[in-house]
Amino acid sequence: MSSTKGFNHRKYQATAGVNIPDRQWPGKTIDKAPTWCSVDLRDGNQALVEPMSVEQKLRMWDLLVKLGFKEIEVGFPSASQPDFDFVRALIEGDRIPEDVTIQILVQAREELIARSYEAMAGAKKAIVHVYNSTSPVQRERVFGLDKEGIKAIGVQGARWVKEYAKKYPETEWRFQYSPESFSSTEVEYATEVCDAVIAEWKDSGNPIIINLPATVECAGPNVFADQVEWFCRNTQYRKDITVSLHTHNDRGCAVAAAELGVMAGADRIEGTLLGNGERTGNMDIVTMAMNLYSQGIDPKLDLSGMDEIIAVSEYCTKIPLHPRHPYAGDLVFTAFSGSHQDAIRKCMSKQREDEHWQVAYLPIDPADLGRSYEAVIRINSQSGKGGVTWVLENDYGLNLPRWMQIDASRKVQAAAEALSGEISPQQIWNLFEEHYLSPAKACAVQDFSLSQNNAENDGQDVLNMHFNFAGEKIQLTGQGNGAISALVNAWQAHCGDAVEILDYSEHALNSGTASQAIAYVMLSVNNTRYVGVASHRDVVSASLQAVINAAVQSPSASVLQRKAS
Repeated sequence: MSSTKGFNHRKYQATAGVNIPDRQWPGKTIDKAPTWCSVDLRDGNQALVEPMSVEQKLRMWDLLVKLGFKEIEVGFPSASQPDFDFVRALIEGDRIPEDVTIQILVQAREELIARSYEAMAGAKKAIVHVYNSTSPVQRERVFGLDKEGIKAIGVQGARWVKEYAKKYPETEWRFQYSPESFSSTEVEYATEVCDAVIAEWKDSGNPIIINLPATVECAGPNVFADQVEWFCRNTQYRKDITVSLHTHNDRGCAVAAAELGVMAGADRIEGTLLGNGERTGNMDIVTMAMNLYSQGIDPKLDLSGMDEIIAVSEYCTKIPLHPRHPYAGDLVFTAFSGSHQDAIRKCMSKQREDEHWQVAYLPIDPADLGRSYEAVIRINSQSGKGGVTWVLENDYGLNLPRWMQIDASRKVQAAAEALSGEISPQQIWNLFEEHYLSPAKACAVQDFSLSQNNAENDGQDVLNMHFNFAGEKIQLTGQGNGAISALVNAWQAHCGDAVEILDYSEHALNSGTASQAIAYVMLSVNNTRYVGVASHRDVVSASLQAVINAAVQSPSASVLQRKAS
């Protein structure tokens, strides 16, 4: 396909990498959760077509606190009256728990910094997050300043932050600085600016956070990790600061960049629930935290109520969650493929509570997130016996033998193909009843007796049975080693058929004295196979009925009606 004038890759150039041949991060592993800072109420909110109302912000705030966030960015109060009012509402309404620190964002301008401190007056603990842009394109095309001029903006902002904090001594202040567009800035220069800011703060006694943002994700996560490692190895003040990351998702790698960044030395991660944010979104804290969880690492967040997280997020942002969203989407624990369904069913049947999770295609247990196993298997025309078996076993208590699985799945698959869509568990059960259980109504066993006469019958059981067939009452009498054998012999004698039991299985449907039994029979009548199923409170009755249900499907069953008439 020929390229068009408007789609021309030559307009772009590769992002420069970092010269760090002895990089250490590829050999590192993450063994503990970073400090999390939610920016849903600031970065996530400013990215919305319709910003959150106060009621929605409070609902999101309550959720974030419930999940266990200890640092929450609550707004940009110097740039927005609603943000200012919301911060005041949290403080004056005493809605901030003792162990939670609020954070605000502000540009490196004195009047905005003064206004921000007004908004946070009375807070017990707070982080003032100041920033200025440092990338070449920002320096040259937005601000028209050289490197020294841009560094001076950051340093002056740091001074104002320190000076205004002294006016509010009742608050435990922490200072945070971001070289905006760190990912697009020469790493040597970004480190130089950060060190200059740290130098302004290091003797203030206020803990310092240096936040390294991928404001625009412009390279692979490995390049970002190199940038983070270079900073951590070359800043003069690594032991004196917390290194934080704020990645965006322009290339779809925000989570990967954050994880590699932690391997490269970062301590703290900023992001949003489910990845809401500017352009393609922020780092998805739910995904990264669950990635850690799936590796046996405590994420330090309680994400067990995933449905509540989704509901609140969708309500506050008005952004629906994609059904394939990692961990949280409606379909992520769902298998349509027949081979996947079969593997899941087999693994689940062998999974013990006292061992690590080992289920094919399910990296975590859906129950950990408040999800039900009822939704794990979904059935359509592409599904195999495993999916049908799972639904009948988990929803209706049927432990189908393998040959029964094959027969039942064929019938379900045919129905799915006819519908050209998904088959619900109720529809599967209806098909099972229609093809296997309902035929018993037309040929129901009315009564039977089973006796043993050692003298006359060589120790064999004698069966006398009456059942309905085509409106007629049919009597069968036979003997054998057990009720089923006696019935087969009686059928052969009555109809002249060659009958053989190929397979048989039965089990209780539920526990207790009132439990129902269900029996499955595969019968060969004149070398043709037939399947019969029946349930009854008595296992012998269920077994006899299952044999009759299979046998009456044979063409020779018409002999019964002729003899009856």
